Amino acid sequence: MAYFADLHIHSCLSPCGDDDMTPANVCGMARLKGLDVIAITDHNSARNLPAAQRLCDAYGLLLLPGLEITTREEVHLLGYFETVEAALDFSEALREHLPPRRNNPRFFGRQLVMNEEDEVVDEEEALLIGATDLPLREAAGMVRAFGGAAVPAHINRGANGLLVNLGMMPEEPFYPTVEVARHLPCDESAVRGRHVLHSSDAHYLGDIQEREHALSLRESSTAELLRWMLSRQGT
Repeated sequence: MAYFADLHIHSCLSPCGDDDMTPANVCGMARLKGLDVIAITDHNSARNLPAAQRLCDAYGLLLLPGLEITTREEVHLLGYFETVEAALDFSEALREHLPPRRNNPRFFGRQLVMNEEDEVVDEEEALLIGATDLPLREAAGMVRAFGGAAVPAHINRGANGLLVNLGMMPEEPFYPTVEVARHLPCDESAVRGRHVLHSSDAHYLGDIQEREHALSLRESSTAELLRWMLSRQGT
């Protein structure tokens, strides 16, 4: 079946995300836009996923728990997990690899942890916007060790795309799925034999994707999404 998805959305926990990107607003907007599946993928933290899960359940949306990891090479890597608990466990382990500095809200932006009632319950002090000390290969291995799928983000875009920073798609490890910025050119050899995601990387509510990118899945479940992401194209 076809499920319309946006698998790269930032909440107000990401310092670059607008303060209006509360879990309630994000899930509500996704529902209004007719999406079936979303992933909230904040920078280097999963702390807004519990509220997002409760809201997605209420709206009839499938939430794929995720994070956007910044590797030592400044490459953005999406990590997706079957459960919020697995994402939180990964997030806690990732804290040891964050820069040893506190966030400066006036410079980088606030990092708001919310509940499902749009109430601020905490403000993350760790510097989430910085690069971790994990090389790309180790970051991907860590995601997999926690049962997740590692997906290079917007490989053809900007300073944090894999193709831009590394100049090529590494042969090892093999990434069965990559995210491609739809409106920018991408080397065909980088996506050959792989599943391709087109997501919004939304930092503002209006940027959340419309019903324009569908995934062909056997069922609506996070286990099926991970199976699809970890399988080679055509399997």
